[in-house]
Amino acid sequence: MKTILQWTLLGALLCTMSAWAVPQQSHAEIHKTITAFVHEQTRTLPGTVSVKVNEIDRRISLPACSELEAFRPSGGQLLGNSTVGIRCNSKMKNWKLFVSVHIKVIASLLIVNSSLQQGHVIRAEDIGNQEGELIQTDILTDPVQAIGKVLKYSVRAGQVLKQSMLRAPYAVKQGQTVQIQVEKQGFKVYADGQALNNAAEGQTVKVRTSSSQVVSGIVQPDGAVNVSP
Repeated sequence: MKTILQWTLLGALLCTMSAWAVPQQSHAEIHKTITAFVHEQTRTLPGTVSVKVNEIDRRISLPACSELEAFRPSGGQLLGNSTVGIRCNSKMKNWKLFVSVHIKVIASLLIVNSSLQQGHVIRAEDIGNQEGELIQTDILTDPVQAIGKVLKYSVRAGQVLKQSMLRAPYAVKQGQTVQIQVEKQGFKVYADGQALNNAAEGQTVKVRTSSSQVVSGIVQPDGAVNVSP
């Protein structure tokens, strides 16, 4: 009968032979693939981007793959503490792994120079810049993104501006008389109606016609409402 020691040695030998038989995927190659993917995905972000890919657990052993592909998990964002997936697309060695990464972006962030009230239309003199970390994708860095927009709520001096704080100015206001235009078979039909809600260019507005029918349409740059037939 084999002793416990003999069985242990035999098991270790079999594991070693198995490792020799199947080449293992290099963790360094996974690290390199993920790093290149993140840099490519974040190249349009403003400022300076640095990427740190966390070490993979050394106990993780995967078959070597010649078709590595990094990808972003559904719903994930490549900013701050994130997760990147990597998979082997070879039919014979199909596997998937998720690796933690940290993406740090230092950029010139937009701030408000003084306290501003809800409904204020942002002007060039209202905003300044402050060097800082871009921790959310909706933080603004370009004055063009803010000037002419309307504050949804009041902000204090020095506050960083975000896209979610602003809205486009209304091109149509509730109760306003608007022109309805319907294009059909190469010609347009025009009629007047009353807007039932506020809406910016490109948004949907409901309009009551002179016959009391309620229709929905898209607000055009000139304030007219385009209704599909």
